[in-house]
Parts: sequence; structure tokens; C-alpha cells
Amino acid sequence: MTKKLGKILVIDDDEDVLLAARLLLKQHVALVQTEKNPQLIPTLLKNESYDVIFLDMNFTRDVGSGREGFQWLSQILEIDPAAVVVLITAYGDVEMAVRAIKEGATDFVLKPWQNEKLLATLSAAINLRQSRLQVDQLRSRQQLLSADIDQHFQGFVGACAAMQKVYATIQKVAKTDANVLILGENGTGKELVARELHRQSPRANEVFISVDMGALSETLFESELFGHVKGAFTDAKEDRAGRFEAASGGTLFLDEIGNLSLPFQAKLLTALQNKEVTRLGSNKPRPIDIRLICATNMPIYEMVAQKEFRQDLLYRTNTVEIHLPPLRERVEDIPLLVDHFLAIYAKKYQKPVKPVSPAALKKLEKFSWPGNVRELQHAVERAVIMSESPALQPPDFLFTAPETKEDSLVFEDYNLEDVEKVVIQKALSKHGGNISHAAKELGLTRAALYRRLEKYGL
Repeated sequence: MTKKLGKILVIDDDEDVLLAARLLLKQHVALVQTEKNPQLIPTLLKNESYDVIFLDMNFTRDVGSGREGFQWLSQILEIDPAAVVVLITAYGDVEMAVRAIKEGATDFVLKPWQNEKLLATLSAAINLRQSRLQVDQLRSRQQLLSADIDQHFQGFVGACAAMQKVYATIQKVAKTDANVLILGENGTGKELVARELHRQSPRANEVFISVDMGALSETLFESELFGHVKGAFTDAKEDRAGRFEAASGGTLFLDEIGNLSLPFQAKLLTALQNKEVTRLGSNKPRPIDIRLICATNMPIYEMVAQKEFRQDLLYRTNTVEIHLPPLRERVEDIPLLVDHFLAIYAKKYQKPVKPVSPAALKKLEKFSWPGNVRELQHAVERAVIMSESPALQPPDFLFTAPETKEDSLVFEDYNLEDVEKVVIQKALSKHGGNISHAAKELGLTRAALYRRLEKYGL
């Protein structure tokens, strides 16, 4: 037997109407409550939550005008904004129906009703009520999560002068719609800055969409960013909005923008200039309203000079720039960061918070941290999991790169090719595999470094 769903309230001053409604509806729903006196509506709504309310338009005081029905409709929606109200009357006309819908009613039925019509209206109304409750639940959950997780600067740890400058810039720029370009090495927290800009902006209650431009293949670029229509390509089985449309009203974060090829830079620039996108396979432009934040770990100004990045796109994206310092330039923040990550991972893995020995802390402060804060975070997580000593000691922190910036180069012989290979390996290790930074230190273009990597099989 199918479980009956729904709680229904019927309000009408006609006893016969109430009886007919009760006899019909109780076969299909879990609860049918009827009431002759509309003055009891506030009490009824206080004591019970109804999925659908059938409300008479005309009571004995004002037969025919529907004035009382509109008054009670307004009061019901004030008490429960998610209420689904279906108005019923024997004096309905098109004008009254239109006004009822405009003022918040879901539907409008005439007496005497047809049972099939009333049941169809009821089914649609119950579905609408469930949808409204789900939306309210999701909105409440999001607000609670935002309040709990997205406190201002909650993800930032650092007291050094460079980080204080970053915080001050965020606070100044966040309240505007200015485009922001965040520059910094991998692992310095560029996405944290982007999210903080969003959280402190007037768009904070809207969506934040993040796109890793470096992970987008050329075949997916337009579809992912601008969307597509059904049939635009082989797997396009339905219309789909791209990231620009999805972010409209909120913030769009384009990470690793320096990885874009010149043709895609041109397409991106066109969308930003025109404030509209055209889905792949369509000729119809769609307006967009976004706050744009971009980030890159690449030497963007050198790329402009070498014609690898469009100057006009750089100007379009960097109304304000925020430079994030690498961890090796904010060594004084390492103890704060270590304490922060220790608290997080001790709780996550249900371990006691262990002190860090002076020797271990000195080891951490001497390391060059090519992976920056992200690498330190992973090192602390490993130490929390693996350490068996009462306090964290130097051996508990393992590094995959050389431990100090002063490490000397060692050559097996002085063959120039062998020397060049070792130097390239050292440069790549120092910069965490970042081709642009390694090439800069070696005095090479990226293309020249790529040729040598291929030559030496690196």
C-alpha cells in the first residue's frame, strides 16, 4: 500500500464544502484538517505545518469581492513564506485569478470543482511545497556553513609585514567590483585570497566559481567556460551553462591564467570586454555579471614582453594586484603555521597535540620550502600521523627536496653537458618544478629550457 503524504488545511465557511473536501482528500493524503472560521488561521499555522492550504476567497462578511481571501492570503504568507496556498471561490474570474497569483497564491480553483482537477492541483501543490522546503533547507545549511567556515581571514595564518600588507589590500579591494590579479608561487594561498575577497564583497551571498585554467584542455575550453547547446559536439546531449554563466551575480576565479594559449586569451578577453558569452554551437549571446579574480604563478610581465601573454588581457584582469610572498620570505610565520596545522591534524586523526622540539623547529625554519605553505601543511600532517615520540623531532619531518638553500652543487665530472643537467635539476627542485621560475633563474626562455629537458630526459 502506498504511503499517503501531505498535510492539508481547508478553510471555507460552507460546511458542505468542507465535508466534500474532507471525504475526497483523505483518500489521498495523510491528514486533512478543515476549519470554518478564518480567524483561527494564525493559531492553526502556529500549531501545525501544512503542505497545502485551500483557502476560500469569500466569507459571509463580504460575499463576492474576494477581499477577505486576499487579506488572509497575505497573512498566511507572512506567517509562513514557503506556504503553498490554493484559492477557491464560486465567483472567480480571470482578473481575480491573475491578482491572486501575483499576490502569492499557487493556483486558483472554482466551486463546484471537478474531483480530477482538484486532485491534480493538489499533487502539483505538494510537489511545489517540497521543493520550497528543500530550497530553504539548502539555503539555511549554506548560511550556517558560511558562518562557521568562512570567517574573515580564517584560513590565513601569518603576522609578518608582507602578510599584513596582503590583509590590508584585501579589506580595501573586497568591497569593490574591481578585477584582481593574485601573483605568487604554487602553495602560497592564492585561492584563499580569492575566496576571502569574495567573502568580504557585496556578492558574498552569491556563488563563488573556481576554474583551474591549467587543467582545461583545448577541446574543453569553450564548453567549460562558455557552455554549449545540445548537438554542439558528439557528447553534447543537452544544453549546459558554462562557468561564466554559472558565476553570474557572483565571483569567477580563474586560477593559473598564465597557462592559456594566445587564441584562448583572445576569446577570454572578448567575453570580458563584452560582458557576454555565446555558448558553443549557438549564435545567441548571453549577458554575464561577474566579479573577476585571476591568479598565476608565472612571470606574467615577462610573458607579456616575450609576446606569450596579451598585454590588453593583463590590463583587463589586474585593476589591483596582490603579491603573495613565498614561505622562505616569511620564516617568522613558520611557528604560527605549524601550531595551526598541528591543531587541525591532531583533531582530524584523534591524536594529542604534541609540542615541536626546538631542533625540529630550527630544521623547518632552515628549509627553503619550494612548495610553500602547502608543502609545510603536508609535512606537519605526516608528522602527526607517523610520530611516536612525546614531542615532534627533526626526523619526524621529511622533505623531498634539499633541506637548505646553501646546499652546494656536486658534480661527478666536469663534462659540460653533465654539469648543465645537474644545474637544471637543482633549479627545478628549488622551484618545485615550476618551469617559468627555473628558466628565469637559469637565464633561459621557457622554450629553451623545455628543449634541454627533452635532451636530458628530465
